[in-house]
Amino acid sequence: MAQWIAVLAGTPVDSQMGVDVLAHHGIEGRAFPLAEDPWKQTAFQLASSETKQRTVRQVLQNVQNQGCEKVLVYCNSLSGALDFNIFAKDFGMTIVTPLLVYQDLACQYQHLGVIAANAQGLSGIERTLYAANPSLDLLGSCALGVVNAIEAGMSASDIVRVYHLRQLAQWFVHCHMEALLLGCTHFPYFKDALVEQTILPLIDPAEMMIQKLF
Repeated sequence: MAQWIAVLAGTPVDSQMGVDVLAHHGIEGRAFPLAEDPWKQTAFQLASSETKQRTVRQVLQNVQNQGCEKVLVYCNSLSGALDFNIFAKDFGMTIVTPLLVYQDLACQYQHLGVIAANAQGLSGIERTLYAANPSLDLLGSCALGVVNAIEAGMSASDIVRVYHLRQLAQWFVHCHMEALLLGCTHFPYFKDALVEQTILPLIDPAEMMIQKLF
């Protein structure tokens, strides 16, 4: 059996981010992006269920044919667009998504803010959080422009400034949120720059995702 982890994500950039997170822990990852850029990834999420399932099944079959049985889905919106529990059962693979982590996080908070890439991703996160904690007070926002800026190589400090992320975080503070969930795997890119400008704890699910792989 292969010792590497397959990283499924929306674009080459966030796929590589997932590979880099694994490498930080001494784990080899190989990228399997499903789209060329954030806009095409969003279009993929809005495609028919049959189209999405067929595409993902082809990728997973390719991964399995290479001897790999562990998959990290390093994309929130992709995780919300399909039921990866079904794929895990059908292929007999370990498949870890951010949504698995959110199930655990939901009961740790009563007031939680979320910033996602798009409404598709936010919807999946919302469903998961509410299923685990129906009494959760949840506030969400979407910022696909931030994803595009990250992919274009804009610096983290400029992203925080240009997209008014300090003010967005302050809105969550004023609404009495306990923490801000970075509901897109691109967003740890600006975490260090934003954490200096808000009193809210910023939640990056990557560490807990890796723990679930083993």
